[in-house]
Amino acid sequence: MRLSLVTRFSALVGTLLTVGIIIALALDHLLPGRPLLTAVLCLACVVPIAIITIRSQVQPILSLFRALEGTVTSYRDGDFSFSLHWPQNDELADLIRAHNELGNVLREQRRDLVQRELLLDTMVQNTPVAMLLVAAVPNQAGAGAVVYANLAARQLLADGRKLEGHALDDLLAQASPALGEALARGGDGLFTAGEGEEEQVYHLARSSFSLNGRRHELLLLRHLTAELRRQEVQTWKKVIRVISHELNNSLAPLASLAHSGAELVRRGQTERLPQILETIGERTRHLESFILGYARFAKLPTPRLERCNWQAFIARLASQIPFRLEGELPPEPALLDQAQLEQALLNLLKNAHESGSAPEHVALQVRRVQDVLRVEVVDRGSGMNEAVLTNALVPFYSTKRSGTGLGLALAREIAEAHGGRILLSNREGGGLAVTMILPALTPH
Repeated sequence: MRLSLVTRFSALVGTLLTVGIIIALALDHLLPGRPLLTAVLCLACVVPIAIITIRSQVQPILSLFRALEGTVTSYRDGDFSFSLHWPQNDELADLIRAHNELGNVLREQRRDLVQRELLLDTMVQNTPVAMLLVAAVPNQAGAGAVVYANLAARQLLADGRKLEGHALDDLLAQASPALGEALARGGDGLFTAGEGEEEQVYHLARSSFSLNGRRHELLLLRHLTAELRRQEVQTWKKVIRVISHELNNSLAPLASLAHSGAELVRRGQTERLPQILETIGERTRHLESFILGYARFAKLPTPRLERCNWQAFIARLASQIPFRLEGELPPEPALLDQAQLEQALLNLLKNAHESGSAPEHVALQVRRVQDVLRVEVVDRGSGMNEAVLTNALVPFYSTKRSGTGLGLALAREIAEAHGGRILLSNREGGGLAVTMILPALTPH
């Protein structure tokens, strides 16, 4: 049966009043005609009974409040292991039930949080990427102090010793000079430490943020030597495979034609020799073109930025290969290497014409969008499937029998050398769009 606090205390007050009335009537019967003495004796009897009774009822409530204060203090200190019990079925029981449920929720959240922190720390400590969290020290110059470092960072900078609390500048003074130079340059990038056989390649990534009102910087150092060497070996294998394939495709017919020519000379049948010699010359020119293409890719120089007038540039390009110009050209000149951009666009336009697109659907568009230039070549050919799109920019990758796999790769190298990038996407309705995104530098 549920009794509220109001009901219980109302019943207590009613009981005390009833007891007081009974005592008053009894005293009035024993001491008739003496009302003052009766009242004094009645109070003397009722007040102690009331005090004892009220204290017996209030004392458990006060103890409960003290227990609540203690558990709230424990919650504030992060200890959620306490719970309370109240035997009565009243409002205080509802309060204690809600309090215990809150403790259970906080306890579950703390356990989940601890488990997640343990999992995260295990992952961070066992990752091969060296991680350093550096906090700026107020009123002090320099990179700041290390507030967190994982095992890879300790191994890289201090032979496994703890780094927390040490100034980053002091640690860099004892580390490789290349690391200090990479941090001083700012931004992300690759750097090489060591020399000769001990040369190691690292990638530095950094991110700044504010934590508790202080600027922090997260430094990530990834060891790339083994990965780059594996990629280098794979690249060399691919180069050797492609070159071997092209050489065999050219040398085998050349050997056969030379043998046929010698046999015709031996028989005195020289009327077919011009055709054989023409075929030999054609295969030789193809082989020369193939080798020159690789040489151009390998010897791509640093861009020589110069003033580029778009009208003159497009006119010169149109004299070498047909295309349709879409939209208006940017009115202001650009700052770029015209020869390299022309070579890249010639490759892209040549690919567009070889894609199966009608010549009138091969188009070029040049436009400026905020601080970048978008140079786009589009066609209505067969486009590319997902596998080809993924590998199209990889050097030496080609789906054409006579292709070298260098056209798109060279265009990407030229775009990246200018500080830009290249994007490939299939068009709605068929065809391909190749977009070179370049910084919109303007001459002074």
